[in-house]
Amino acid sequence: MADRQLARLRLYQLVSPALPVGAFSYSEGLEVLVQAGQVTSEQAMEDWLSAELRRGGVAIEAAALAPLMAFMRAWKDGEPQAEQELRSLDQWLLVQRESAELRAQQRQMGRSLLQLLADLGWPLPRAGTLLAWPAAYAWACAVLELDSPEVEEAYLYSWVANQLSAAVRLVPLGPTQAQRLQLRLAPLLAQRAQELASMDPGQQWNGGVGAGLAQLRHAELYSRLFRS
Repeated sequence: MADRQLARLRLYQLVSPALPVGAFSYSEGLEVLVQAGQVTSEQAMEDWLSAELRRGGVAIEAAALAPLMAFMRAWKDGEPQAEQELRSLDQWLLVQRESAELRAQQRQMGRSLLQLLADLGWPLPRAGTLLAWPAAYAWACAVLELDSPEVEEAYLYSWVANQLSAAVRLVPLGPTQAQRLQLRLAPLLAQRAQELASMDPGQQWNGGVGAGLAQLRHAELYSRLFRS
């Protein structure tokens, strides 16, 4: 089997909804927006996702994947500063998320992914190293010998797919509508992945003020289906 084909199949495994990291249990503030009447249609959902892909926290995380993988490879090669740079970027990404629920989500998903890698017998960071979701995802991509811009594309794709899965249960959005939305967003996903693969995450800004406020308000909901 060609190396490129094998890499593509490994990438499919990382974006599979069967990946046991618990992503299905989070809405990342979408539940608040639906209850507030701000996202109640297919068009509103498309506008929301497009805005987040262009200027939300997920875009900053995607831009960080390439440098995270570079630090990991340097760390494995024995460069002394690489581990500290990796940890610093991991923590910087975590504090970009305003709500405690989102930070807990990032930690839980990262821990679950590293546990999965261990169970599959793949290399792990130094014993006791905890990484949040973007860094754990980048570690998995480095272990599986994946590279940009496919890595960024898969990260954004899986985020959109998870948001649409939540929308089917919340908006409500029909499964066919959700699939139509995923197809319509494909050109933007490809464009943003290509752009973010060569961007410095530290030079990006997060314009997702509405997302941040929704995520902060989720803990105050009287009734909720999701953990964030």
